[in-house]
Amino acid sequence: MSGPLAGIRVIDITTVLLGPYGTQLLGDMGADVIKVEAPPKGDSTRFLGSARSPGMAGAFMNMNRNKRSIALDLKQDAAKAALRALIETADVLVHNMRPQKIAKLGFGYDDVAAIRPDIVYVGAYGFSQKGPYAARPAYDDMIQAGSGLAGLFERTTGEPRYVPTVMVDKLTGLQLSQAVAMALLHRARTGEGQFVEVPMFETLVSFLMVEHIFDAGFEPPLGEVGYKRLTTPARKPYRTADGHHICALPYTDRHWALFFEMAGRPELTDDPRFADHATRTEHTGWLYEFMAQAIATRPADEWLAMLAEAEIPSMIVNDIADLMDDPHLRAVGLFQRLAHPSEGDTVVTGIPIAYSKSPGEIRRPAPRFGENGPELLRELGYAEADIEAMRAAGALLQQDGS
Repeated sequence: MSGPLAGIRVIDITTVLLGPYGTQLLGDMGADVIKVEAPPKGDSTRFLGSARSPGMAGAFMNMNRNKRSIALDLKQDAAKAALRALIETADVLVHNMRPQKIAKLGFGYDDVAAIRPDIVYVGAYGFSQKGPYAARPAYDDMIQAGSGLAGLFERTTGEPRYVPTVMVDKLTGLQLSQAVAMALLHRARTGEGQFVEVPMFETLVSFLMVEHIFDAGFEPPLGEVGYKRLTTPARKPYRTADGHHICALPYTDRHWALFFEMAGRPELTDDPRFADHATRTEHTGWLYEFMAQAIATRPADEWLAMLAEAEIPSMIVNDIADLMDDPHLRAVGLFQRLAHPSEGDTVVTGIPIAYSKSPGEIRRPAPRFGENGPELLRELGYAEADIEAMRAAGALLQQDGS
């Protein structure tokens, strides 16, 4: 087994996208991720979109590879005992339940630390449990709204909008995987486990305000919140003469001088409004309108060739459907065909990060509901009679209903 997290076992009690994406990243890096699912059908994303068989939708399979699934009814004592036995063997536990709910089941941090004192225990919530929003439920659109992200669109388009991707869940999942890795490093140095809180709201606000804190990054503020270059309504892809759209991004003084020459206005290089980065930022709206008018005069291929020769960053605007055949992504193998034992040939996004000494690996496709339950219990030393008794009582489930 390869990957920097080889030998680490993760108990994954999460659903939907945030937690499953974060734990898949750990699995890609070598961790043994055990997905604990609940009756009657497990993670709801199993049914998100089309499938060849029930519970195995494409989106689910693209965020739950490198995991083993055990389906336990944690309302039953036998199932709770099995989870406690798994925790004894684990390094990390991740959940996205409300703290009160998981504590009621008997798996709050204190309960789990009593079983495995050096465990890294991660709670992924909508809001930090230290603030007044702690008890609120949270979904991606809610956090986009409350964080100011949706409101940024009002500055550019005149009305609030949601980003057309599940951005908050995925961004928080990335933070979750990073938090686990750093907590494991702390444990390796000190022997100490700990509780880690990963909240969606605070994560997105922190992410947005990296640059948007802008002139409010002083006390008292020197100006308003918001990076003006990013919020001008003119900042958008440019339509070319042949109906395509491109991104063109002159940035340095040299870039702008070359672009002004391409556009037939070389005298603008000496205009004091565009003398340096600071003055250009103050006149971003005018510049972007000028670029839109200039780029509309020539076809996309012509512009892209000229911009590439001048080393001005540029790219065609792709539809997401185009990405499956993008020549660069094909060359690096980002989309991989993966043979699934029950679902046939599938396509998943590969691992974008490359390690020269300990690369990640797609070792196994996404599991069917409860597929690995008996296997995991046998690893824990359960007798076949005990496994069958759990099945008969409904404490242990599998996709075929057994």
